[in-house]
Amino acid sequence: MRIFVAGGTGAIGRPLVAALVEAGHVVTGTSRSAAGVESVRALGAEGVRLDVFDAEAVARVVADAAPDVVIHQLTALSGGAPAENSRIREVGTRHLVDAARRAGVERIVAQSISWAYAPGEEPADEAVPLDVEADLPRARTVAGVRALEEAVAELPHHVVLRYGLLYGPGTWYRRGGLADAVLHGDTSDPAAGFMATLVANDAVSSFVHVEDAAQATVEALEWPTGTVNIVDDEPAPGREWVPVLAAAFGAPTPGPVPGRAGWERGAANGFARSLGWKPRYASWRTGFGV
Repeated sequence: MRIFVAGGTGAIGRPLVAALVEAGHVVTGTSRSAAGVESVRALGAEGVRLDVFDAEAVARVVADAAPDVVIHQLTALSGGAPAENSRIREVGTRHLVDAARRAGVERIVAQSISWAYAPGEEPADEAVPLDVEADLPRARTVAGVRALEEAVAELPHHVVLRYGLLYGPGTWYRRGGLADAVLHGDTSDPAAGFMATLVANDAVSSFVHVEDAAQATVEALEWPTGTVNIVDDEPAPGREWVPVLAAAFGAPTPGPVPGRAGWERGAANGFARSLGWKPRYASWRTGFGV
């Protein structure tokens, strides 16, 4: 297939482009920088520089690529700016979907998140609604997710992948990453303020290794239309996973703190498993130390 990967140099984008090329697909991957374009080309794909907020530019590069499928992996996570990430989900997705429709593309696979569900006691499955009644600042994140998912659903065949918290190469949760710095007491990075999950509390999180996320995205090319949680097998409270992460990074273990918000419930991966997806790292317990 001819595949257009919007966001070919992100944490998922890099292993995804490599996996698609290895599988024999003809891949065009985008980046915001010239260096990123070169890194996409080094993976064996066609690299294109793109400002996703330029609607005409998006339309042009999608038309030139003439893809069978568009894969949406656009984020601003590397800069730690949630407002910019919401803008990408709302404006960038709108431009990408419009460009796909103009180019006659009917299939799209898009990145979403698994922590935008409404409050509850158990890990959320895909039938649980989004947390549309959330207060600020969470409401901005949920609104961005809702806008992304609704726009993507305009294409006849769409798969929305609600990834868990990503860990591994290129993510915040890696040796040398933001989580490592915060656990060692370095909060000089402005993005450190967004690492509130590094509290050993009762808040439940679901993780997924970036390589497993990329593999799920490849497999999603053949999945039916719908929404799928891409998380590992073990949703867990911070009091369980934070000490394991700290040990993996050789950092002090934060003391336990009681309590959680209602939406901090994690997510269930039963549907993804039923589609045949099998994460290599079934639990963060083994994955954090890799």
